[in-house]
Amino acid sequence: MDFSQLRKDYGREQADVIMNITGNIISGQVTGDTAKQLSERFGKIMQDHKSISINSSDTSISRSRQLEAALPTSKISSLNSGEFVGMTADDPQCRIRLKTFHCEIVNDHEALRKEEEKYKEIPPVRKLDNAMIQQNFSQIRHDMQDIFYSVMQRLLQDPALSYLIVKSDVCCHREFILSPGSTVLIQKSLQCFDAAGFLL
Repeated sequence: MDFSQLRKDYGREQADVIMNITGNIISGQVTGDTAKQLSERFGKIMQDHKSISINSSDTSISRSRQLEAALPTSKISSLNSGEFVGMTADDPQCRIRLKTFHCEIVNDHEALRKEEEKYKEIPPVRKLDNAMIQQNFSQIRHDMQDIFYSVMQRLLQDPALSYLIVKSDVCCHREFILSPGSTVLIQKSLQCFDAAGFLL
């Protein structure tokens, strides 16, 4: 996941928390702020530099060492397919001297190709059209109405359960009814109730 996705889904503060508390990081090719933050997190190492100066009389070679990013932003932004970079966390009983890595997954593409050639296409179980989908939707809706009516009839006919119904003489086409202390939730969608609690 890119760092910008974390900011979009969780906000800037939560995204920063998620990025900063992780100890193990594995990343493929990323760009922008994500590549920059990863490069800064991987740290810097001493790297040797060599420069050659040539003029008409002689040639001079100078060598120097300076701190530079272990994995530059440009390197992270241009990783090939199958390449990844990361950093691992260790524990006191199993210390890791080199925590930062840049690796590549090595696949036997010829063996994978031969295996893919043996794949068989999965036959279709059923062919669906719009009419079947609409029929299924109508059946589910009808079943839900049947369940609603059966539950309401049971509550109205049982005095011990009648307290679960909130009686009202106000017609409401879509309303959730839940009396205090009750775990029964009923949606009043098509019909309404009078003051006695009967279906209108």
